[in-house]
Amino acid sequence: MRYVAAYLLAVLGGKNSPSAKDIKAILSSVGIEADDERLNKVISELEGKNINEVMNSGLAKLASVPAGGAVAAPAAAGRTASAGAAPAAVEEKKEEKKEESEESDEDMGFGLFD
Repeated sequence: MRYVAAYLLAVLGGKNSPSAKDIKAILSSVGIEADDERLNKVISELEGKNINEVMNSGLAKLASVPAGGAVAAPAAAGRTASAGAAPAAVEEKKEEKKEESEESDEDMGFGLFD
């Protein structure tokens, strides 16, 4: 990932096709020693490609990846009315946990200004 990030920084800096030397200079400026094998792999994969087109194609692929909360909402909508009591019970348990943590702080044996 660091090689790709350095490549992108070089492109943002005005180099349309950054060389290994350019990327090594960026990485060494933050104290990272470049691995030639990985660096050459990144350069060979991106050589001759427009970086904006590569990024846009990646964004299109990300659009098909499900998000964490997107699945839970339709599942909750399909529940029956009798299942409505479960979320209330969960909220009560959360409140109880907060109270317990406050009590445990009081039992530490010292106060803020002791």
